[in-house]
Amino acid sequence: MKRFIYPLVVIAAVLVPQTVRTQEASRWDAHANNVTITRDDWGIAHIKGKTDADAVFGMVYAQAEDDFNRVETNFINSQGRLAEAEGESAIWRDLRMKLFIDPAEMKRLYASSPASMRVLMDAWADGLNYYLATHPAVKPRVITKFEPWMALTFSEGSIGGDIEKVALPALQAVYGSQAPGVPEPVAEVLDTEPRGSNGMAVAPANTVGKKALLLINPHTSFFFRSELQMTSDEGLNAYGASTWGQFFIYQGFNDRAGWMHTTSGVDDWDEYSETVVKKGEKFFYKHGAEELPVVEQKIDVPYKTTAGMAKKTFTVYRTSHGPVVRKDGDKWITIAIMQEPLKALTQSYMRTKAKNYAEFKQTMELHTNSSNNTIYADADGTIAFFYGNFLPKRDAKFDWTKPVDGSNPATDWKGLHGVDESPNLKNPSSGWLYNSNDSPWAAAGPSSPKKSDFPAYVETGTESARGRHAVMVLENKKDFTLDGLLAAAYDSYLPWFEKPMPALVKAFDALPASDPLRAKVADQMALLRNWDMRWGVKSISTSLAVYWGEEMQRRTAADARRAGVSNEQYLGTSAPAAQLLQGLAAASDKLTADFGSWKTPWGEINRFQRITDDIVHPFTDAGPSIPVGFTSATWGSLASFGARSYNGSKKIYGTSGNSFVAVVEFGARVNARAVSAGGESGDPKSKHFNDQAQRYADGNLREVYFYADQLKGHTERTYKPGR
Repeated sequence: MKRFIYPLVVIAAVLVPQTVRTQEASRWDAHANNVTITRDDWGIAHIKGKTDADAVFGMVYAQAEDDFNRVETNFINSQGRLAEAEGESAIWRDLRMKLFIDPAEMKRLYASSPASMRVLMDAWADGLNYYLATHPAVKPRVITKFEPWMALTFSEGSIGGDIEKVALPALQAVYGSQAPGVPEPVAEVLDTEPRGSNGMAVAPANTVGKKALLLINPHTSFFFRSELQMTSDEGLNAYGASTWGQFFIYQGFNDRAGWMHTTSGVDDWDEYSETVVKKGEKFFYKHGAEELPVVEQKIDVPYKTTAGMAKKTFTVYRTSHGPVVRKDGDKWITIAIMQEPLKALTQSYMRTKAKNYAEFKQTMELHTNSSNNTIYADADGTIAFFYGNFLPKRDAKFDWTKPVDGSNPATDWKGLHGVDESPNLKNPSSGWLYNSNDSPWAAAGPSSPKKSDFPAYVETGTESARGRHAVMVLENKKDFTLDGLLAAAYDSYLPWFEKPMPALVKAFDALPASDPLRAKVADQMALLRNWDMRWGVKSISTSLAVYWGEEMQRRTAADARRAGVSNEQYLGTSAPAAQLLQGLAAASDKLTADFGSWKTPWGEINRFQRITDDIVHPFTDAGPSIPVGFTSATWGSLASFGARSYNGSKKIYGTSGNSFVAVVEFGARVNARAVSAGGESGDPKSKHFNDQAQRYADGNLREVYFYADQLKGHTERTYKPGR
C-alpha cells in the first residue's frame, strides 16, 4: 500500500490549492458584481457597494488602478519590508518598524477581531489581489499577495507616526554589533517645513446661511492620499482623502458630518531610562524592589542582494515599557507608544459612518487617533474640537519631556485620559474654532480651553505664526459663506514678518548716509518699507522677504535659542542692526546669482512641478512647472507650500503642504468644493495626472459631486471592477 501514498499526496496537494483559488475567485466575483465604480470628469472614483465590504473591495481596487505603486509602498513600509525592495541600506528602517509591528501578533489580532471588522479586512485583501489578478502586467516590488491581517499594520492614517520618533542612528548603536558590515542608516532628511494641517469650523451663528462650515486642509507630502467617495446600502457615504491603500476616508465628510485631523503637540509617548543588570547570559531590569527579565526576541530582516534574497537576524530587547531603542551611558532607553492596531482601524473606519456629535464622540473613546487633534462640524450645527486622542495619565511630579526612571513604578502610565478630561470644545461661544498644529489654548479665542486646567505634560506645542493668522481671519467675522471660508484658507498675509520687518526698516533708517551698505540695499528697502506683508505670484517683495527671512534664520537661529525666544521675536527685538542689513544684502546677492536680478517675482521662483510619478520626484528647471503664490507655513501662510531647490535647481519646488483642500457646508444637503495637488491618477499618460495643478496653485476649488444628480453630465466612465 505504501507505493500509493506518494501519488495520493501529490494529487491532494494539487487539488487543495485549486480549491482555495476557486473559493477566492468566487469571492472576487461576488464583490465585483456588487460594486459599481463611477469616474467623474476629474478621474475621481465614486464607489457604490451593496455592503460596506463591497465598498471597501471597490475603493481599494480603484486606488490600485490610480497608483498601485503608492498603495504597495505604504504597506511595504508598514510591515518593515523596504529592504526586500531596496537592499541593505533599508535594514535599520525595517528593524525599527518590526520592533512594533509583529506579523504573528497582527494575525492573532485579525483572528480575534469582531466579524464586522474581519469582513472588511477580507474585502480589502480581496480587492487588491483581484486587481493584481486582472492586471498581470503590474509587477509588485515585494507584496505579490495581500493578506487580510496586513490592513492592521497601517491602521491610523497619519503621515509619519509615532514609530518614526525612534532615531535610526541610535537604533544602530544598540543593535549594530549584531549586523557587521550593514551600512549606516540612510540619513533621514531633516525637514524643517512645519508639518501638520489647518482645520477650521464655523458655527451657524457666524454664517450667512446659518449652517456649519468646515475647512479640511491637511499639510502632507504631495500625492500621499487619493480623493474618492465610498457608499453602500448599509449606510456608508463618505467622501474625502484616503491614504493610499487604507480602506477608510481619513479626512473628509459624510452626508451629515465632517472631520479634519491636525497633528497635535500632545505628549503621547515617553522614553524610560532602564537600569539593566546581567546575570549569566540573561538581562534583567529593575522595577521597584524587583528585577524582571528583559524580554528577548529574534527578528529577521530580509534584504535584496545582487545574488538574491538574504537576511539578518537580530536579538532585540524590551521591557514592560516597550522596546530598547537607544542607550544613554549604561542605561537602556525604551519607548512607550500607542500600540492598538485593531482599535485604531476600527476607529478610523467607524468615524466615517458617524452622523452626529454623540456618535462621533463615541468613536473617540477608542483613543487611537494617537497624536491628532480633530476639527468637527455637522448638519445639526454642532462644531467641536477634540484634542489629541491618546493621552496617557502620568504622575505630574516627573519631567516628562525627558526620559524618566523606568525603575520607579511611579513613572508607569496609569491608563488614559478620557475625552472629557482633555482640552476639548463643543459649540464655543466665539462661534468658531481652529487648529494649525499649535497648542489648544487659542483654539476658539476667548472660548478656548485654559492651560491651567490641565496637567503640564498634556501639551508640548507652542503658538505659531500660522495659528495667529488663523485667529485673525476667524475672529470678529459673522458673515461667513463657503466662499468666505475659502478666502480665509488662502488669505495671503504673512504674520511672521510683523516684528522682523519693522526692525529691518529701523536698522536701515539709522544707517549713516556714507555707509556703502545703504546704497547697496536702498532700492530693496524702498520696496519692503511699503510691503503689505502679503504673498503674491507677481510680488518681488515676497521674494526678497522670504530669502531674507531664510538668511536670517541661518544666521541667528543659535542666538535665538540661547535667548530662549522664537527666531522672529529675536529678529524683531534683539538682532544687531548691521546683521539685519547684511542679511538683506546676502539675500539680494543670492537672488541675483540665481535669477539674474533680485527683482524677481515670487512666482518665477516658487513652482509646482509634476513630470513623473516617482515617489522621489526628479525636479528640474528644464521641465515644465507652474507658479505658486503661497509660501512655506514658516512665515504664517495658512495655505502652505513647502518648497526648496533640488538637484542643483535655482527654482524651488514644492513637495509638501496643501495637498487635499476642501470647504464643506452642512445642511439638508452637503455643499462642498475641493482640490488635490496635481491630479488623481499616478499615470503620467493620464489626463488626470496633472489636470488639477493650475486649480491647486490658484486655490480655485472645484465642485464636489457628492450626489447622483451632481454626477449627471460629469461622468467619464461607469464600470464593474475588473470588467
